[in-house]
Amino acid sequence: MAERRWALPGTGSLRGRLLWRLGGLLLVLLLIGSAATYWRARHAADIAYDRTLLASARDIADGLYASDGSLRANVPYVALDSFEYDSAGRIFYQVIDPQGQMISGYENLPAPLPTTPRTDDYPALAKFYDATYEGQGVRVVSLLQPVSQPTVNGMAEIRVAETLGARERLARNLLADTLLNLALSAIAALMMVWYAVSAGLRPLDRLREAVEERQPDDLRPLPEVRVQKELRPLVAALNHFTVRLRGLFDRQSQFIAEASHELRTPLAALKARLELGLREQDPQQWRATLVEAVQNTDRVTGLANQLLSLARVESGARAIAEGAGERIELGQLARELGLALAPLAYSRGVALALEADEPAWVKGDPTLLYELLSNLVDNAIAHAPAEGNVIIRVRSPAELEVEDDGPGIPAEERDKVFRRFYRRRQQGTGLGLAIVGEICSAHRARIELGQGALGGLLVRVTFPAENA
Repeated sequence: MAERRWALPGTGSLRGRLLWRLGGLLLVLLLIGSAATYWRARHAADIAYDRTLLASARDIADGLYASDGSLRANVPYVALDSFEYDSAGRIFYQVIDPQGQMISGYENLPAPLPTTPRTDDYPALAKFYDATYEGQGVRVVSLLQPVSQPTVNGMAEIRVAETLGARERLARNLLADTLLNLALSAIAALMMVWYAVSAGLRPLDRLREAVEERQPDDLRPLPEVRVQKELRPLVAALNHFTVRLRGLFDRQSQFIAEASHELRTPLAALKARLELGLREQDPQQWRATLVEAVQNTDRVTGLANQLLSLARVESGARAIAEGAGERIELGQLARELGLALAPLAYSRGVALALEADEPAWVKGDPTLLYELLSNLVDNAIAHAPAEGNVIIRVRSPAELEVEDDGPGIPAEERDKVFRRFYRRRQQGTGLGLAIVGEICSAHRARIELGQGALGGLLVRVTFPAENA
């Protein structure tokens, strides 16, 4: 049974993903703001209710009087009417004379604890505290009222308590209003975010339309599309990639055309020579024709092999770019090649030498590097005079040199020899140094042509070093 994968909403599109994340952040901010608003509103409501309790206590304090040597309380109706309209709450009071005796109100109304602080919010000797009365939570204010009468002197205490039902109902109403405002604000905010994100992504839609309208073979740069400055690097990168891709296709087309031309000429000459040989009756002429045909076939085969080498270079370049290169020691590679080409150098009377004292590590394709060194050494042997010299040098950290004492290459032609099918003479295919240049580019190596100490050509290839 295939595993079913779940994804977050909006992960299928950039617009949805932006909306999801921005909406989440906005929702968090709205929640924090709503909680703060609710807390401030609840605090303000508590202050308002406390002031009402204090006002009721003061009204009761205003009704205190002395009679027959004792303190009396004339509790006005308005003092207890402040909360009567509110069915969710009840109010209780208690009046205590300076001797601590209750003279009016409800019995057993909780007194403040000794540690209850006096409030500094009102200019009165008042203490606010929470308590429990008759199984209900209440909010109580204790007001100390000085009494100075001819028969009574001291500090009376008035306690007024209110049940928490009204406050709780107000808190619920505040919470409901806050959540409703939150929901409406969130919906409005999400709609605005959706509109803003859609408007911000319209340049991408125009860019997409511009790309979709292109034909498959249309590799021109994208037209000028009005986009924000954050998207301009993307458009520039796409145009740069398009230019590179177009250049690659142009190079391939040019290479195919040049390769076809280079192969067509020797094949046509080979065919013409065979046709002439068929007209001959002398067996010696047939043999000469066959020998010449073999030589021409060898040249065509060499050209085809070098064309295949160029194809391998392009494939190897992609592999190296993808990180498939190997660590190779140039000195060991030069020794193996020197042993392989020693018979060729000997047959031509050329002394082949190797100078590799320190290890030089590079990262690359061993086949391509072998091809590079082989082309350089073979070219040096071919141009070295009889009894000449060819020297292969390997220097640390990652440098390769091939030097001969041949005629060299004039300075004005040193940039041209890396072009495909460029020949300084009629001999050769014109691909040897072109292959070398391509291999150097694939390995991000720098190649230089100059005049060596022997008077001939000096080729120096410098690779990015790969530490052991």
